[in-house]
Amino acid sequence: MRFDVITLFPELFTPFLSSGINRRAYASGLVDVRCWNPRDYAEGNYRRVDDRPFGGGPGMVMMAAPLERCLLAVRTERAEDPAAQVPLVLFSPIGAALNHSAVEQWSASAGAILLCGRYEGIDQRFIDRYVNAQISLGDFVLSGGEIAALALLDAVARLQPGVLSDEGSHQFDSFNPALDGLLDCPHYTRPEHWQGQTVPAPLLSGHHAQIERWRREQSLRTTAQHRPDLIDNARKAGQLHPADEALLGGLSGAL
Repeated sequence: MRFDVITLFPELFTPFLSSGINRRAYASGLVDVRCWNPRDYAEGNYRRVDDRPFGGGPGMVMMAAPLERCLLAVRTERAEDPAAQVPLVLFSPIGAALNHSAVEQWSASAGAILLCGRYEGIDQRFIDRYVNAQISLGDFVLSGGEIAALALLDAVARLQPGVLSDEGSHQFDSFNPALDGLLDCPHYTRPEHWQGQTVPAPLLSGHHAQIERWRREQSLRTTAQHRPDLIDNARKAGQLHPADEALLGGLSGAL
């Protein structure tokens, strides 16, 4: 898959793409990432990509023309069939919140063109004409879309085959269907005793069924305490077993 990123700060992506375990996805081409700077498609001596907003107000707005020329250059290099173009995605506050289900869909797609806005925003006429989808990381404002683009690329990359050392690792992440959309359980490693705290006994038992039962109970406990909405979702989907409901019933007064 290929992601083309339209950004005024392509240098932010260089260390990210060559660091950490996910670099395997980028180095191998499983996730091909290419950055495009709209300033390279701006006109005039100063290569301006922004201007003051009509109607007044603080800040500047990214201009439509340089973005259009940049986008068309991306489309030309991708040599896409006009009937099968990948979507242009804008990171913005009005977008749908990025979640695990969406990441799974993107990880199985042909990719996208990611538009990272800056300043007060982007000329709405460009958005209306070209943007196919909008994504938000949450109810807060960032200085630009680069961090959101990096988050999407990271989440997609780790789902690609051969990227993680353990192929099954991501299957037991929080929000994954293997956990019925619940939060993951706590994890422990050596030493067995640290700062007066001890690893829970079931994890030391060597009894696989007991370990799995403990992990399920802890997943339910953590989710009920921190994200009860996920419990409701799992219940509506019929993913909770009678034993799960019994445990949750016993927890209701302790949370």
